[in-house]
Amino acid sequence: MNFKRFIPAVCLLLIAGGVLSSCSDKKEKSDKEENTKPVVRIEKVGEEDVDQTATYTATVEPEKVNNISAMMSNRIKSINVDEGMRVSAGQVLATLDDVNTTNYEIQLDNARAQLRNVQINYNRAVELLKIGGGTQQNVDQMEIQLTNAKNAVASAERTLRNARENTVLTSPIAGVVTARNYDPGDMTGALPILTVAQVNPLKIVINVSESEFSHVKKGMPAKVTIDTYGDEVFQGHVSLISPTIDTQSRTFGVEISINNSDNRVLPGMFGRVTLNFGNERHVVVPDRAVVKQAGSADQYVYTYSNGKVKYNKVELGQRLGDKYEIISGVAPGSDVVVTGQNRLSNGAEVTLAK
Repeated sequence: MNFKRFIPAVCLLLIAGGVLSSCSDKKEKSDKEENTKPVVRIEKVGEEDVDQTATYTATVEPEKVNNISAMMSNRIKSINVDEGMRVSAGQVLATLDDVNTTNYEIQLDNARAQLRNVQINYNRAVELLKIGGGTQQNVDQMEIQLTNAKNAVASAERTLRNARENTVLTSPIAGVVTARNYDPGDMTGALPILTVAQVNPLKIVINVSESEFSHVKKGMPAKVTIDTYGDEVFQGHVSLISPTIDTQSRTFGVEISINNSDNRVLPGMFGRVTLNFGNERHVVVPDRAVVKQAGSADQYVYTYSNGKVKYNKVELGQRLGDKYEIISGVAPGSDVVVTGQNRLSNGAEVTLAK
């Protein structure tokens, strides 16, 4: 055997084996590093026209509330309605004892008799002055008495009128009796005898952010849902805008009026009001792309570029089904990470899911 030829051959085999082993190690190392990178799935996002709506919660209130009270303390003879009953404008609700009315009628008769007597004496004084049988001073004194007598009659008439109105109490509005505080035979006191609320239309008063003040216009439409009726929408409109802004909450009151001709909605029900301020063009991302930062109220989205991800703090707008409107933080055309965010950090290298 020729050992000189054998030795180089062995060396070549050893060298080749070493090279192959080295290449294999590098490939395994590369594969291992690739496998340790977080695997993410991305989606490209763009802009969409988004309705700028805002929803507010509030309690339904009557359009008007009238407390039916007696002007002066009196005994109640009868009450013709009870809580929950519907009444019309001008309907007699209660009658009170009319004993005071008779007294005031007598006082008015006396005041009118006194006026007639003073008027006669005044006329006489004027005639005497004309023929030189009286003085101007006497006429002036009688004129003062005449004025006082006329004022006394006017006061007596007003008192009698109020007494009569105080005897028969009517409803100034059409509505529903929401409170009854006395029974027949009771003396009237500090509380109103009855309370009547106008329930068509109804109103909802909401508090709107100061930043939206310029967008709210009187008469603009509003959609109202009542929890009692689920997703059914009641149409309303802005009927009143507060002229001042609360310095503590930085909000202003807006009154929404809703038609209630079918009397289905009752005061005290819980309602939600949605206002539409037009539309704006904003980036929209899948809801899976939005991640809440632990320990804070911040939300963020990871964007992907050139094998790496970037942390982007975002300002969310409205939820649109399975998407979110992004006010700021993500540019249109970005690739956003929708799965695999739990292993990510800012600037991390990632592998795209196949």
